[in-house]
Formats: sequence, C-alpha cells, structure tokens
Amino acid sequence: MKKELILALRFTLVTTLVFGLVYPLCMTGLSQLIFPKQAAGSLIEKDGRILGSRLIGQSFTSEKYFHSRPSAAGTGYDAGASSGSNLAPTNQALVDRVKSDVAKLQQENPGAAIPADLVTASGSGLDPEISPAAADFQIPRIAKARGLSADRLRTLIARHTEGRSIGIFGEPRVNVLELNLDLDSLK
Repeated sequence: MKKELILALRFTLVTTLVFGLVYPLCMTGLSQLIFPKQAAGSLIEKDGRILGSRLIGQSFTSEKYFHSRPSAAGTGYDAGASSGSNLAPTNQALVDRVKSDVAKLQQENPGAAIPADLVTASGSGLDPEISPAAADFQIPRIAKARGLSADRLRTLIARHTEGRSIGIFGEPRVNVLELNLDLDSLK
C-alpha cells in the first residue's frame, strides 16, 4: 500500500509540473514567438497610446460613430465578466431591452429593416464586430452627424468588411473599432 501511495504522489507531482508549468510556459513562449501581436491581445495603438483591442468590443454612443452590438458582459464590454445574458427569449427584461433598442433604431432610420445583431448580444458579450448590414443601417445617422456622403461611408464599410475565415467559417463582418478609427481619419 505504501508503495502505491508513493507512486501516486510522484505521478501527481510530475504531471502537475509538466502540465501545470512546463507545457503552459512552452505554449506561451511559442505563441509569443510565432504570433507576437495576437499573443499580446491584438492591441490597436495610435501615437503610442492603446486605443483598444481588435478582439474585444467597445461601446460607442456618439451619433458620429458606428455603434457596436449590445453587450451582456457586466456593465458593457467588461472582459472580466464575459458571458451572454442567459435570459430566455420570454424573459421580460430581455423583451423590454430589445423593444427599447428597436424603438431607438426605428427613430434613427424609419422604415428600414433592423439587422438582428443591432438588438442582440453575442454569446461572449464582447463581440467587436457587426454585420455589413448593421453597418449599412447606421449610414444615414453618421452621414448626417459628420456631413459625409452615404457613398463615402459605404466605401469605408466595404474596405473594412472581412469575408468568411478561410472562405468557409463565419459570416462577413466589420470590426467596429477599426471602422471608427478610419472614420475619424477622414477629412
């Protein structure tokens, strides 16, 4: 019995060291060597200042910017509270929030179909991207607020639209932070 206990303790110690320390350190080192930007969080910098991450959404509320989809993560885009709302479609709090968002969007762009991603949160609550349709929906508001033509905004959206990953995964999407940064650089 003593022999088996010692063997079990050694096995626990070795596997803890290998899989709890050596393996994670090797993977972290390799990822930083092979994918340095991604391993550092895909941060977007301008003039030495970090503006955000390409991977985590941010809240934009000004009429001059493209708005992100709603977030259910904490108080909004809180990476420490990443999750969906877990509210059922029949939950009154969810129904009320969606109705409120729909009413605001209908005022913004009367008569236009509202893309679902402008009123629904993603599973993580941190989605940095919207659909091209959601970006197009916001063109009238932004064109008016910035005094830009709708065609110029469509061109900007097209430049920031990414297709499916390796041609088959996901849907076309637009990164809101990158789009808004480019929007700020327009004259």
